[in-house]
Amino acid sequence: MKINIIDRQPLLFDPEKYLMDDGLRNAVEVAIALNQPLLLTGEPGTGKTRLADKVAHELAKDKSKFDFAPEPLVFNTKSSSAARDLFYTYDAVSHFAAANLRRDISQRPPTAVEYLELQALGLAIARTNPSAVDPLLVNTDAYRDKPRSSVVLIDEIDKAPRDFPNDLLFEIERQECLIKELENYPLRRESGQRIVVILTSNSEKNLPDAFLRRCVFYHIPFPDKDQLIAIAKTQLGGYTRFTEQLLDELVTKFNAIRDNSVRKAPATAELLGWLQVLDLQDYVSSSEDKRKEIALQNLSLLVKTREDMEAVKKLF
Repeated sequence: MKINIIDRQPLLFDPEKYLMDDGLRNAVEVAIALNQPLLLTGEPGTGKTRLADKVAHELAKDKSKFDFAPEPLVFNTKSSSAARDLFYTYDAVSHFAAANLRRDISQRPPTAVEYLELQALGLAIARTNPSAVDPLLVNTDAYRDKPRSSVVLIDEIDKAPRDFPNDLLFEIERQECLIKELENYPLRRESGQRIVVILTSNSEKNLPDAFLRRCVFYHIPFPDKDQLIAIAKTQLGGYTRFTEQLLDELVTKFNAIRDNSVRKAPATAELLGWLQVLDLQDYVSSSEDKRKEIALQNLSLLVKTREDMEAVKKLF
């Protein structure tokens, strides 16, 4: 059987189209005003991670006070993450191997700075005053030409060991760190620039109280029906032919699927993918029976376990 290849470009994220409610906007503004990290929780698909793109984009447009880079610097937390990893990494193995090789051929031994790479918060600090930093630490940064402010995203901080947030308290508050491999070289934020830190977590329960006290907290609720329709219209834009009535019916069906899912409720991104595919398969101009068939055969975009599949099939 022939496989039809449909050449449609994936939806690209546009920060202009990110919808913020008043509560979230206020939390962002309070965090910036108090110079405190903003901690976000919420279900997957509620826009926690993408908020950093939105904030960086908006701050970069406003040149009245600070010169912000238009994209955030991102640190993806892992179960093995240590506090130092947020600032820089050091490749000790390569440094040792190169030192031995150069010694064998009577060359100058390599310096530690050649094997250091600044990470999200370390690079953000360096950007505030790049002329005061060893050029080797910022030579690959596109924004090394002049002092810049930055948005830093620390994504899924709850994945890290429990000590990780507490180990960051001093460095995040002071926005500085010491690079011990360079004889405790101090990396400090220039006072004329700002660093906005946004953290995401799937649960604040895994974070220490001392850390929570130093953050501005906001829980992003899952969008209601009207918000989902607005998101679909905004994100899909001209790609969709759905009428208001059809979009309303499909979002209602999506919410019913969420309510009946046993193990994993679908998120907003899955709704957008589902709507895209339904549109591609001519859902709009199909008969009622054909629409049901199209919706059912693409149910796997929303439902990811056999248990949930059995639970939601009855809705169709």
